[in-house]
Order: sequence, then structure tokens, then C-alpha cells
Amino acid sequence: MTDISSIQEHAEVIGADGVHVGTVDHVEGDRIKLTKNDSHDGKHHYVSAGLVAGIEDGRVRLSANADVALTLEDDA
Repeated sequence: MTDISSIQEHAEVIGADGVHVGTVDHVEGDRIKLTKNDSHDGKHHYVSAGLVAGIEDGRVRLSANADVALTLEDDA
């Protein structure tokens, strides 16, 4: 697992396919809280740190494609 403590606020979160999933609001425990701006319902959503494949050029890359990662999001 990648060290999520190096994830910066406002970093882009992308799926393994390079598609935008969201923007980091901040890290909470073992989850990444995404900003409301990228949400389909105006709420914060969370992505498990276990999905993080790496951090590249300031972007958080997930191990799942964006469409799958979106189904795995956890509501606030």
C-alpha cells in the first residue's frame, strides 16, 4: 500500500484508466475525502486508501478504473 500521508489537498484522483474520479479534500484515517465539487449529489464521498496504487506528479492514481472506483465510494 502507498503511504497516503504524502497525499496533498486538492490533488486530482484518477482511476487506473487515467479518468478523473475526484479531487482530494483531505485524508481522514484510511480514507481519502473527496471535495463536494466533483460529487454527483453535492455530498462528500470517500475512497479507501487501499485503492491507491501510487502518487504520480501530484496525482493520486487508483488501482481500479474510474467507473469501478466510483461504485466503491463511501458516502460521508
